[in-house]
Amino acid sequence: MLSSWGQLVARRKKLVLLAALLFTALAGALGGGVADALAAGGYTDEDSSSARASATLGERFATGEANLVLLVDTPEGVDAPAAATAGRELTKALAAEEEIAYAESYWTLGQAPALRSADGESALVLARIVGDETEAQNSVGALAERYEGERDGLDIRVGGEAQVAVEINEQTQRDLLRAELIIAPVVMVILLLVFRSLVAAALPLAIAAVAVPGTMLILYTLTLFTDVSFLAMNVTIGLGLGLSIDYSLFVVSRYREELERGLAVPDAIAAALATAGRTVAFSALTVMLSLAGLLVFPLYFLRSFAYAGMAVTLFAAAAALVVLPALLALVGPRIDALPVLRRRRPVVSTRPGFWHRLATFIMRRPIPMATGVIALLLVLGSPFLRIEFSQADDRVLPESAEAHQISETIRQDFPTREAESLDVVAYQPVDEAASDGSEALADYATRLSEVPHVSRVDALTGSYADGEQLAGPGPFAQRHAATDGSASVLTVVPEVDPFSPEAEELVTALRATGAAFDVDITGPAAEFRDTMDALGDSLPLALGIVALATFVLLFLFTGGLLLPLKALVINALSLSATFGAMVWVFQEGHLRWLVGDFILTGGIIAPVPVLVLCIAFGLSMDYEVFLLSRIKEEYDRHGDNTTAVAVGLERTGRLVSAAALLVAVVFIAFISSGITYVKLLGLGLALAVLMDATLIRGVLVPAFMRVAGRANWWAPGPLRRAHARIGLSESAPPLAGEPREPSGSDDAPERERADTTTASSASSASSSASS
Repeated sequence: MLSSWGQLVARRKKLVLLAALLFTALAGALGGGVADALAAGGYTDEDSSSARASATLGERFATGEANLVLLVDTPEGVDAPAAATAGRELTKALAAEEEIAYAESYWTLGQAPALRSADGESALVLARIVGDETEAQNSVGALAERYEGERDGLDIRVGGEAQVAVEINEQTQRDLLRAELIIAPVVMVILLLVFRSLVAAALPLAIAAVAVPGTMLILYTLTLFTDVSFLAMNVTIGLGLGLSIDYSLFVVSRYREELERGLAVPDAIAAALATAGRTVAFSALTVMLSLAGLLVFPLYFLRSFAYAGMAVTLFAAAAALVVLPALLALVGPRIDALPVLRRRRPVVSTRPGFWHRLATFIMRRPIPMATGVIALLLVLGSPFLRIEFSQADDRVLPESAEAHQISETIRQDFPTREAESLDVVAYQPVDEAASDGSEALADYATRLSEVPHVSRVDALTGSYADGEQLAGPGPFAQRHAATDGSASVLTVVPEVDPFSPEAEELVTALRATGAAFDVDITGPAAEFRDTMDALGDSLPLALGIVALATFVLLFLFTGGLLLPLKALVINALSLSATFGAMVWVFQEGHLRWLVGDFILTGGIIAPVPVLVLCIAFGLSMDYEVFLLSRIKEEYDRHGDNTTAVAVGLERTGRLVSAAALLVAVVFIAFISSGITYVKLLGLGLALAVLMDATLIRGVLVPAFMRVAGRANWWAPGPLRRAHARIGLSESAPPLAGEPREPSGSDDAPERERADTTTASSASSASSSASS
């Protein structure tokens, strides 16, 4: 089918290219504004207790968690009469804004000590912007313009959750532009070194120019129906460039190989699509199924990467199978035009090259080599045993960010964590709480205040600390009541960092404290606990989807059961080393001078390892499919396992290395980001790709396949027959007069083949290894 498709595209090349040009222009025009429609957030389970409590606060209360904080400084002290008057006027003006649900401050809450800094020169104004995360981000910019700066002798700075999200979004857009400026020239240089021709090197970039705008259009369409994280743009750029280059490298290289075998241009295109094109199609399917594992998580932060990754993979593969053949037909035999470096050897060569010699060397001593690499990977992965998790907050921003500086000042200079308080929604009618049920509510608030690490509890019935009532209902007690009278809220002010182990114990204890009514708890610590529970509950299903899909697809490619199992185990080893490096650098603070300074929190942002797992596993399977498909092609020709491994690695080693280097360059550019978890994502994916292309493909794969021998291709009879009917193969049609050897089988002994120097060398290696 793909062979016929290649010939059809070659005949209709101008029509195909015109359609691609129109699609790219339309997608760029419609999807170009996607960055403004993306959201910051998505780190919590939408069906969790904390999410229900947050939704209730937004729907039934004229209040909610404070997502806007004004840090007010005055040299004369916040208790000076002029400062107090200005502070009350400031709070009143902010509360009157249309976007604000409520605003309270040190001056309007009876000089609450928690809202006054230790030196008495700063105070806080806490406010809630109405609407969801996206609406709050859209509103905070105008509010910041109106209130930031000097006002009646007060120096005002704007912070809070909404402002943090805006600054993260702005920083991400700046980082993407800088990354693109880094990536473009480096990628072009590497492509020129690989292809040694300006024409051939330009083709992968042309494919990326189709895939990336197409994905942006898909993302923009999705934002009309659901929330999509702004970090999906990073995956769109990274995977869009990486996979477009990967797929183009293999198709173009196979096309050049078929030209050198003597085929005409249309036939060379047909042969390239029938072989490398088929591998591209099913490699893309493997990557998409790996990313599909992210869809089972109830966090739209992770689902967004699945949307972006699956879409860009689909577009990259489609462009490689539709647009690229048309471009090849257009350039024809001029694929090597505009040379920049002399090609050292033809694509098809009978002389053993570096990768053939490396495979032969490894297969002479497979067990010692494999043991050494496995030991190295385990050592590199050992820091992962010390991993601690955290949630994204202002500390993902660089130290120079205004929102981070404000939050850091609050953490250091203010006695309690008012901005990180926990809200307990009590589903008890307010009239009942105010009369017959007031005793039950007061008793519940008292018991909450006795929980370790609780500083204070504010409720409809008053304020409590250490099991005692500090004060009765204040002038702002009604903010604790729902507007429809259906519920009330208790505010629990913690004494600990919301992402610390003590905070986890606090949330557990609060939820274990019984009440005479139903309750839900929200706030940073509760949301973090629910996020960890959601990740833990969904991870087995995600891993099962990825493992099963990978196993089935690799079986269809190879016809053996051992090779898919090998791929799963070896890639798990590789990923463990990647996770170990992530912990060693970003949790423990090593090499900060190399990856760029960042704020050390002692933890890894919880969803990021899951994200790296699915993306890196997909990319690893991408290279696995390319390598195994070529090895299987050679094995089908002569049935010699050792020869097949050596020749397959020789034919793909240079391309896989170049593709991995190009993908790594794309992700390494993300390390220049000012956002910590973008740095983490870039480092993790770059390391995973580089280790996969070197230690895994260069050492472990040939060593394992040499030890396993014909067992690589073993399957029970029914599965072997099923594979014969529906299995996938990559085989180029023979030239006129060129004999084609029968396929090898599990039942046939390995046959040596001495009609080429390549096979002869591999056979010698096999004999040495046997000795």
